[in-house]
Amino acid sequence: MSTSIPFLDKTFWITESEDNPKHVASLQLLEMPDDAPDDYLDKLVEKLRSYNKAVAPFNYRVKSIGPYPIKFAPLEELDMEYHVKVIEVDDVSDKHLLHQLVARLHEPRLERDKPLWQYTVIKGKSGKQFAMYAKIHHMYGDGATMVKWFQAGYLPDPQLGEFTPVWAVERKRRPRPKKNPFVAFFKGIWEFLIAFKDILIILVRLLMKILRVNPTYMPIPFSGTKTMLTGQVKRGRTVATVDMDFSRVQAVGKRLRATVNEVLLCCFDIGVHQFLTDHGHTFEKALYTNMPINLRKPGEQTGGNKIAIVPVKLAHGKHDPILRLRQIIENHRVVKLAAKRAHSGAFSYYTVLIQTFALLFEVLRMSSLVKPIANILISNVPGPAETRYFGDAKLLAVYPISTIVPGGGVNITLLTYNNTANVGIVCCDTNIKSLESMALYFNDAFELLEKAIDDPTLTIDDIGERIVDMPVTLVDDDPYKHDDHDHHAHPEHLEKSA
Repeated sequence: MSTSIPFLDKTFWITESEDNPKHVASLQLLEMPDDAPDDYLDKLVEKLRSYNKAVAPFNYRVKSIGPYPIKFAPLEELDMEYHVKVIEVDDVSDKHLLHQLVARLHEPRLERDKPLWQYTVIKGKSGKQFAMYAKIHHMYGDGATMVKWFQAGYLPDPQLGEFTPVWAVERKRRPRPKKNPFVAFFKGIWEFLIAFKDILIILVRLLMKILRVNPTYMPIPFSGTKTMLTGQVKRGRTVATVDMDFSRVQAVGKRLRATVNEVLLCCFDIGVHQFLTDHGHTFEKALYTNMPINLRKPGEQTGGNKIAIVPVKLAHGKHDPILRLRQIIENHRVVKLAAKRAHSGAFSYYTVLIQTFALLFEVLRMSSLVKPIANILISNVPGPAETRYFGDAKLLAVYPISTIVPGGGVNITLLTYNNTANVGIVCCDTNIKSLESMALYFNDAFELLEKAIDDPTLTIDDIGERIVDMPVTLVDDDPYKHDDHDHHAHPEHLEKSA
């Protein structure tokens, strides 16, 4: 049976282009059991491909009229040669090479005539570690929705016998109470009127800020700082990952009367500034972040996308990391208060409004001529607190790799797993070829902030320059090779050049 598509979800299809696909992904590091046979991964791939019947939304493909999506239509059987791929690399534990491969896999958009997801099993020539790169279109759901699916397929105990991959796991659905269509119609009109009233208030208060009548409010759209990382989004990606000790982040937050998100915002802000400084780009202006706001009510279990994305001003002019954190706390809470006071629908409409202008600039290829909405998109997704298993393979880490908003910048997404923040970073490779040093600066900034609690002499100038030696690799434009004698995806070999 076909399913309607909410308008917000449709926007991810309408706004997608070859330069800026709208899928999100994760890089998962896993470890085989100690007694795994040599053909463990071959059998795993064979097993995954045997699950050719999926549940919603993994069996949905989009029915559209031209560029406009109309509905989701379920498929009875999937092309598993497409949905489960295999790639071989020299060494899965080589993070630099793995990042380069993931960046290449992240560039192309998903095929639009198939269900919008794909798994790639990445195996090494030796060792017990392997990886999986999974990507899924953003129109299927937001981060909160996808983590629920993720936790359904990765279980707390190893499954020594049969196990079911994520796309085939039957999920319990709460029965929806029948609604009186007459009541629902007028309730919808009433909520629209409230949301419309609140968005008018938002726009009036932004105008008052422009006129400097009331300067304490959310940032004015398109007032972000131009950097070498912002501008027109083009094909080509660079990816990096890093781990942060989440328990230490929580402890610092308690000592400094800050939320975990505010501590992380401070560390990411300092790290990006340091990265730009290394590339000769210094300035005193503040960076801005796009902050996703979950608009679900407490206990609400709806799927799809139910978020707003609004800009938040970060820190500037202070070299003391504690003072920079205080600036971020103040700016962050101004936006949170505005969101709390407004109807959730108003913030959804506001997001669509400003992102529509950003998209228009992107389509007209004018993004480099205007100021961006923000420089960084930062989102924090709570994941499982305990170790999980994919079948009998132990999950070591999960790094989210997201999409890039119109206007460019760096997308930083973290998922908390087993008391560790797994951070995934992605941006265009137009002006830079590696984010490895930026990833390292995030932990440097956190350690500086942690030490500065007891040592007020420390400043952000005390962070030393990071120089990362990057291996030169030869990567084929098409990462998937096909053997004429075997219709399975043939492994790609990443070779170090001399």
